[in-house]
Amino acid sequence: SMAWKGDAPRCNCYSTDLGLPASFFRAGCSDYTNSCFDRGHLCPSEDRDASDADNEATFRMSNVMPQAPRLNQVTWLALENSARELITQGNALYIVAGGYGSGGVGSTLSTTLTIAGGGITVPSRYWKVLVVLPEGDDDLQRVATDARLIAVDMPNTQTVDDLPWHAYRTSVDAIEARTGLDLLRLVPP
Repeated sequence: SMAWKGDAPRCNCYSTDLGLPASFFRAGCSDYTNSCFDRGHLCPSEDRDASDADNEATFRMSNVMPQAPRLNQVTWLALENSARELITQGNALYIVAGGYGSGGVGSTLSTTLTIAGGGITVPSRYWKVLVVLPEGDDDLQRVATDARLIAVDMPNTQTVDDLPWHAYRTSVDAIEARTGLDLLRLVPP
């Protein structure tokens, strides 16, 4: 919603997420250096600019995954821009995103399975699900069979931008089948 929007500047302050358990791999900014992949935000910086603290939170490396530059800078960005346009039209959006598989194609145009010495898997695909509701209260109860859902599943490649983001639309069920997740389990069937 517009509540997250403001004029805080993009901090570009990538940081290791020290809130992760010590037993977890804690990615650092340098893990992406010379990897041929962008540091792709799952929750975009521009979606959280109401305050400096909100924006900084998007730069924790636990919110970042390796994205092919053309995916990050063109196709994924176009989807993010479309989502921001929806909030300016009086909508609230609930968004969940991730990657699956192994083997993305970055700027070297060769398939890469991992970066950071095997610490970070390079997904072969990225997905995003957006639930779009008119601004209001009791959102969970207002998700009905006619609710607008946008689901996309995109290849993590340098040729992803051969098609516009909406060419990668799919169903929530298809994403759930591919990822093993139950994304909308709190929504009545």
